[in-house]
Amino acid sequence: MMEQQKLTNVKEALAYLAERFPKCFVLNGEVKPLKIGIFQDLATELGESENFSKRLLRMSLRHYTSGWKYLSSVKEGNQRVDLFGELGDIVEAEHAQHAQEQLKESKAKAAEKREQQKPARKPQARKASRGKSIDSTSNKRSNTQRKPNAPAQTKMQVAPLTEDGLKVGLKVSVKVGKQPMPATVTEVGKDGVFVQLNSGMTVKVQQQQLRALIE
Repeated sequence: MMEQQKLTNVKEALAYLAERFPKCFVLNGEVKPLKIGIFQDLATELGESENFSKRLLRMSLRHYTSGWKYLSSVKEGNQRVDLFGELGDIVEAEHAQHAQEQLKESKAKAAEKREQQKPARKPQARKASRGKSIDSTSNKRSNTQRKPNAPAQTKMQVAPLTEDGLKVGLKVSVKVGKQPMPATVTEVGKDGVFVQLNSGMTVKVQQQQLRALIE
C-alpha cells in the first residue's frame, strides 16, 4: 500500500525504506553503520520512482545518518551493511571519531535548546546560582585542558579539482569542520555538490570546498 502512495515527507520515506530494506534501515532496534555509497545503491534499486524523488531520498538519508542511534553505531571495528543486510567494510578509527564528534555536538545543541525553552527563573534564583555557574564553567575548562590529545589524523594527499573532473563516484577531501574528511561525490547539482562522508552522512557543499583525493 505504501509503495502506491506518493511520499511527501522524511517520516514516510524512512518508514518505506525500513519496510523495503528491513535489514538495512532500522527504526526500532539495533542500528548498524551503512555501506559507503549507499545513496547510489538506493537510487539504482528505486529507479525513477514517481513516489520517491532523489531530493527526498537525500533528505531521508541525512536525517537517518544524523540520528543519535546511528551515530552511536559508527564505532571502530563495527561492520557496515548494504541494502540487504550483508556485512561489509569495517568502520575505521577516523570515521568513528568523526561520528562521535557529531554526536557530541548534536547532544550539546539539544541540551542548549532545552535550556532555552525552560521558563525564566526569578531574579533571586539566578543570582544564587551565578557563582555555581561560574565554578561549573571553570571546571569544564579545566577538564577540557586535561583531555588527552586526539589521535593523529593521517594526512591525505590531495590535488586541485577542476570542474571537468567533478563527477559522481569521485573520491574527494571536503572540509566540514576543523579537519578535512574523505568523502565520495554522490550528486553534482547546479547549486552545490552532494557528498557522502565515510561516517555515512550526506552533506551539500560547494565545489571550492573540495579537493581531489589521491589514493
